[in-house]
Amino acid sequence: MTISSSLNAGVSGLSANASKLSTISDNIANAGTYGYKRAQTDFESMVMTGNSNSVYVAGGVRATTMRMIDTQGPLIGTTNSTDLAIDGRGFLAVTDVTALADPTAAYPISLITTGSFRPDANGVLRTATGQVLMGWPTALVNGTSTFARDTLASLVPVSVGANQYVANPTTEISLAVNLPSAQAAAGSSGDTLSIGVEYFANLGESESLNFEYTPVVPGTGTSNTWTMEVKDGAQNDAVVGVYTLEFNPAQTAGGTLLNVTTVSGAPYDPASGAIAVPVAGGTIALNIGKIGQIDGTTQLATGFTPVSIGKNGTPVASLSSMSVDEGGNLYAIYDQGFTRKLYQLPVVDVPNANGLIAQDNQSYKLSVESGPIYLWNAGEGPTGSMRGFAREESSIDVATELVQLIQTQRAYSSNAKVIQAVDEMLQETNGIKR
Repeated sequence: MTISSSLNAGVSGLSANASKLSTISDNIANAGTYGYKRAQTDFESMVMTGNSNSVYVAGGVRATTMRMIDTQGPLIGTTNSTDLAIDGRGFLAVTDVTALADPTAAYPISLITTGSFRPDANGVLRTATGQVLMGWPTALVNGTSTFARDTLASLVPVSVGANQYVANPTTEISLAVNLPSAQAAAGSSGDTLSIGVEYFANLGESESLNFEYTPVVPGTGTSNTWTMEVKDGAQNDAVVGVYTLEFNPAQTAGGTLLNVTTVSGAPYDPASGAIAVPVAGGTIALNIGKIGQIDGTTQLATGFTPVSIGKNGTPVASLSSMSVDEGGNLYAIYDQGFTRKLYQLPVVDVPNANGLIAQDNQSYKLSVESGPIYLWNAGEGPTGSMRGFAREESSIDVATELVQLIQTQRAYSSNAKVIQAVDEMLQETNGIKR
């Protein structure tokens, strides 16, 4: 019985080392594969109970394999902004491009640690193997997103196709001008001074907000008072606001706004210095300066001077590039010099990464052993930050694998020798009767 158990032990040794050879060969073959995680084979002894203390029965060896998914490979830089990797713990969520054919169905989600994503003909960010990047869409106005963190159902395919051309309407204008103090004194001509400020409407059209300043000319002395009319060129120069501006003549804060009285239109906010001016298609926050502040509208003994004009908004812009920051926010960068946050890319975490089920293309799916998912903002909690212009290399050390290859080859040969020796012993036993 002990001889036959030795034979069985040798056979199990061959099988175990063959399994280890398989993982080593797979590791070496994928040493240059981005995101590949090392497969590892461990041996466990098997103990058989003999019929007496003096008899030992060989139990052999059993091989178990697992993939070391929680081991990260080094990150390297690339030239593509949407080459993504996680610098630390966590995964990106992807779906298969074939799932996009039925937008009403739930998207099957897989997890990867790195990927090279580029827009396809429809603007969907995907890899060459058909893995589509998933994220949370953000509102274009405020760039925020609030979704459940314990489910993958709220994730959608990341697409930049609808954002190739966008309007960027003007929503804020800051206007600082100096009104000549001599014009508000007795005997002046009382001429109206005007200035136009370009703004961009909702569809990218160029329009003008026109300002007319008329001094209040007193019989004697100086009034330090002006009437400001705001006209919208998009509404055929309709008056959208009339305001009385009073300036401080005192030694302290001389020439700054003392009081703004709303005659018609939206009220002036002294705390911010802004007026919500109604224009065609919406409102523009017009900042003329706070009370007592020198950086707004002033009345000083110099000419009519536009000190500074600032505004947001641009003509129709086209998408020029994309960028992903460390927090997983995907931004579109437009040729008119502004950016918009389009998506937030969460980092998926599970309690036991090595319990995930490995699939093709260095992707993984959830299992009972992996535990439940949680979606983190990149760089928060236990997860790593997100890196654009980066790929994760394989976690393989080729030198270590080659050393193990030699050890496995020797172990396989040794087990074969055991089988050969047992065979010779059995032949000797069969020859006793002769």
